[in-house]
Amino acid sequence: MQTVSVTWEHSLETAAVLVVVGGAMALSKDKRVRAVGAFAREIAVIGVLYALWELAGTIAGFSKKDAYVRARWIAHFEHDIFLPSERSVQNLILGHPLIVQVANLYYAAMHFPMMFVFLIWLFWWHRDKYRPVRQVLGWTTLVCLIVQLVPVAPPRFLPGIVDTGKLYNQSVYQHGLAVDQLSAMPSVHVAWACLVGYYTWKIGHGRWRYIGPLHTVLTVFFVVATGNHFWLDGIVAAAILCACAWAVFGVRTGWHAVLDRWRMRSERFSPVADAESLTRSVR
Repeated sequence: MQTVSVTWEHSLETAAVLVVVGGAMALSKDKRVRAVGAFAREIAVIGVLYALWELAGTIAGFSKKDAYVRARWIAHFEHDIFLPSERSVQNLILGHPLIVQVANLYYAAMHFPMMFVFLIWLFWWHRDKYRPVRQVLGWTTLVCLIVQLVPVAPPRFLPGIVDTGKLYNQSVYQHGLAVDQLSAMPSVHVAWACLVGYYTWKIGHGRWRYIGPLHTVLTVFFVVATGNHFWLDGIVAAAILCACAWAVFGVRTGWHAVLDRWRMRSERFSPVADAESLTRSVR
């Protein structure tokens, strides 16, 4: 079962069409049409990111031997820093077939839909927060994809780790050794889930804000329990997310500070301000 099976070429073509259509709608006098056009352009951004993800997986597949070497190195490194093994996490659920199948389905089906729902929620109900969060998402995904150009095999390719997807015929990789399976480091699943969890909690209100953090916890656990990612894949992804968020909001804060200082200086030396100052002194 595979939730998305669009090639990177088709994804780019679709994104281009959405940009053109969205740009044309932006010229409309109807606010509703302009809103739909803006949403179409945002979907185009996601399409471009997906295309880059597919392309990164294709490139990473050119060096399978090195991918296995790096996977074994990560397994040894995690042992050296006392992280629990991925097999120990699998042992928690392998005796419970229903939980394993739920984990497989969650890994396969919730990655893209949860991000789409989150972006729609943010776009329609918290528009002022949408642009900076979208920038964090874009930069985080781009950096993750650049790192993924270095091929790394997932833990389920190593001895002792069970491929739970194949175990229950639920694998998202239907045709053997698909090239995108060698893009395990870092985990975009974890990066997106952490982004959704953090900003849902920070921006949302009421009981619904708990959905984001719950999605984060479930994603981190399931990507490890199904053998699709190492702990280190998720740790690196979270670090990239934090760095990109800091950069985006740091740059925005600094830019707004510069603009505020420039406005204050402009008002200070404007003719209107000088006239008002002269009037007060005469009085």
